[in-house]
Amino acid sequence: MMNEKAGWNLDNSYARLPELFFSVIEPNPVRSPQLVILNQPLAKALGLDPEALQAGEGIDVFAGNRVPEGSLPLAQAYAGHQFGNFTRLGDGRALLVGEQLTPGGERFDIQLKGSGRTPYSRGGDGRAALGPMLREYIISEAMHGLRIPTTRSLAVVTTGEPVYRETELTGAVMTRVASSHLRVGTFEYAYHWGTTEDIKALADYALERHYPDVEKKENRYLTLLEEVIKRQAKLIAQWQLVGFIHGVMNTDNMTISGETIDYGPCAFMDAFSSDTVFSSIDIQGRYAYGNQPPIAVWNLSRFAESLLPLLHEEQDKAIELAEKTLSQFKDLFQNHWQSGMKAKLGWFGAEEQDEALISELLHLMEKHRADYTNTFLALTFDRDEKNALFEDEEFARWRERWQARREKHAGSSADSVQLMKDSNPAVIPRNHRVEEALEAAVSKGDYSVMEKLLDVLSNPYAHTAEQAGYSSPPPDDGQCYKTYCGT
Repeated sequence: MMNEKAGWNLDNSYARLPELFFSVIEPNPVRSPQLVILNQPLAKALGLDPEALQAGEGIDVFAGNRVPEGSLPLAQAYAGHQFGNFTRLGDGRALLVGEQLTPGGERFDIQLKGSGRTPYSRGGDGRAALGPMLREYIISEAMHGLRIPTTRSLAVVTTGEPVYRETELTGAVMTRVASSHLRVGTFEYAYHWGTTEDIKALADYALERHYPDVEKKENRYLTLLEEVIKRQAKLIAQWQLVGFIHGVMNTDNMTISGETIDYGPCAFMDAFSSDTVFSSIDIQGRYAYGNQPPIAVWNLSRFAESLLPLLHEEQDKAIELAEKTLSQFKDLFQNHWQSGMKAKLGWFGAEEQDEALISELLHLMEKHRADYTNTFLALTFDRDEKNALFEDEEFARWRERWQARREKHAGSSADSVQLMKDSNPAVIPRNHRVEEALEAAVSKGDYSVMEKLLDVLSNPYAHTAEQAGYSSPPPDDGQCYKTYCGT
């Protein structure tokens, strides 16, 4: 235990749940931790002192060598359907330091990822390598810049110890910040290995933590299901609108808060294709880009199953309530997605042909493997691209109809362009750019490439000249890129 000036103001509300849900653990010290990167804006928002965090005691906290005052370190238990197969899981290499209470009254989990073995490690070493930790830092901060709900990265430290996978790698620990780490899999765990009272305690906790201001209906647990569905429908629509592919949408990777979590084999799409898969292990394309909305429904159905004992004392009635509520997802998602697509195309109001025009554009983009991000940018700035899509006569006719649709509603052309600029990012974390940054950092100890990339990604809607230099797709349009479950 330590008392220092970093500004830690920790609570441990999760530890007040039944002991079924966690194991109190001792941190696993490392040999010689060194700070690689600190997210100073995030630190300040949390009420922490960046200068103190960069000193010896602050680095020791990030490494798991010390715990701040008020911390009760624990590992969370949960389960999950992984590629459709149910299994018992838990924080196998993560430690929840505590919940930071910010000056604004918000509460955020502070979790160390790669901090060593726990009771849930299942034979693993509990450690993480530098490359995957930096990758999660980059992608999660890019998602934050894109205004998509996400866990964030506060810091990455190297441990001074190697980790062994296929080869010897540099060990590292990442500090993750989240609204909470409650997952669909946490509820599955309660349903399979707990009692109805355990499920109730968890549901009450989730409602209080994430939905305190939502008006509770007579059936408060049906309210919880409804609110999680709403947040997930909006989140998945946001993913689709920027071409983000999570890659491993297991139920343990779907949060109750509606934040994106666990950046393993994720990536952003270059050439548009609904069946795009980047994960090396997703052989069947279960988590392909086009499958993300229906997989979300599948995951939410598992969440609903875990709540059945609370929804109604008669199971048939509980199932009826759950199914009726789950049916709302499709329209919720479609409304968010279509609204976002209309903004990307600079359209105000609503017209009968909107859905058909959007579908036709995506069909043409997929036909010509057009770059997803850059196609919308070209429309935003009314420029032609030298590619098969823009040379297609069918696309030229579509473009005329699109322009006519823009002019149908009140508002100037400038308003339409501004709407598009605010909805179409100038830059995404292109996979080849991310790999370039990681190669320089891990192989050469050069973090300047990553720092420059993070700066460019911090405000993707700024549309600066510097960002334009990061907008080029890879030479092979990204179709050969693979990601791995290394995080």
